[in-house]
Parts: sequence; structure tokens; C-alpha cells
Amino acid sequence: MANIFPKGTNETVIKAGLALAVVGGLVTLAVWYYFTPKYSRVGYQPVQPVHFQHDIHVGQLGLDCRYCHSYVEVSGHSNVPPTQTCMQCHRSVQPNNPKLQPVRDSWATGQPIAWVKIHNVPDYAYFNHSAHVNRGVSCVSCHGQVNEMNVVYQDKSQSMGWCLQCHRNPENAVRPIAPPSPGGLSPVFDLTWTPPAGTTQAQLGRKLVQDWKINPPKDCAGCHR
Repeated sequence: MANIFPKGTNETVIKAGLALAVVGGLVTLAVWYYFTPKYSRVGYQPVQPVHFQHDIHVGQLGLDCRYCHSYVEVSGHSNVPPTQTCMQCHRSVQPNNPKLQPVRDSWATGQPIAWVKIHNVPDYAYFNHSAHVNRGVSCVSCHGQVNEMNVVYQDKSQSMGWCLQCHRNPENAVRPIAPPSPGGLSPVFDLTWTPPAGTTQAQLGRKLVQDWKINPPKDCAGCHR
């Protein structure tokens, strides 16, 4: 009986199988990379209803983070400032600046400013701001150098792997809570703070972890409750 398929068919099938395997592998790698928070979320910088310049308010004027985000020490969730907070200054500072019209409209109508949220914790993950801040984790650790950002963007991936890196090595993040001098700013909220001369972050962090008995959860139940 004559061969139905020509010579070389077997080789063609093998080559086609190898090609499909390579293509499938590349597609898998592409999906794995491009769907990670590092790619899809780092750098996210939405347009806000008011062009609030953190580099001016924090970097130049020296506003404490807690002046606007007043709940971070006592609540599981941070907060955006209400219009009243903005108007405490802007009733007299640049009261006619056209860029601040949405703030004035909000003040006149009582309707809150529709800020666009940048850092979104998934519903299936539990995160408590106060627990971290009150154990010396600075705003910088999660949000980056906000004091240098003209418009805030997401600086860290805040993925599960990224969180676990800190939970496994908290000495790399924790800072002293008390200010270095009376009336000074706590290193937690001082975004330009560096360890004292002759001390590294790791050395200082290890001591703080030991003194405060810091032991972040590393199992699933710690964040997925």
C-alpha cells in the first residue's frame, strides 16, 4: 500500500510540536511578566481633579504627612484630606488660583473632591496602616520619596512577594518612632531621615526588631483573613 503522507512528515510534526512549545513558553512568560504588579501598577499616575504638588507641600513647605493623612496612626485605613483641610490654608494662600477652583467648588457645595485612589489593596488582602506606622515603618517604605514627587505615583509594586520581603527582613525597614530631638519630626514621617552617623539601617533595624519584639506574620493567614 502506498504511503499516504510524503517523506518527512514525521519530522514536520516534530518541528511543529517544538515550535508550538516554544511559542507557548514565550506566551506564558509574557503573561507572567506583564500581568505582575511590578509592570501593571508601578508608575501608575492618574490625573487628579486638583494638581496637588507633594514636592512643594512636603518637600519645600515641610508639611507633616499626618496633617493631611490624619488617620494613619490610629486607623487600619489611611485617609485623603477633606476639603476643610485644604481650605485652612487656601482661604488666604492663593485664594484666586484657577487651579484651586475644584477645591473652592467643593467648599461651597459640600461635595467632596473626587480624588483618584492610587494605591489599592485587593479585597482579599488585609493591611493595617496603624500597625505598620506604630512599629516604625516609614511612609517611604511603601510610597517612596513622596516629598520629591510633583504628582504622586505608585512607586512600589506592593505585591505579595514584595510584602513578604519586608516581613521576612523587617530590620531593613523599621525606624525609631521617637524624634531625634524634642519637638522634632519622627523618623517615620521624616521622608529624608537617614540613620545616625556610624550606624547602618541594618544595625539599627536589628536592635529595634529585638527591642520591640517585632515578628511580622509570614503565613497566609496573616494577610488573607
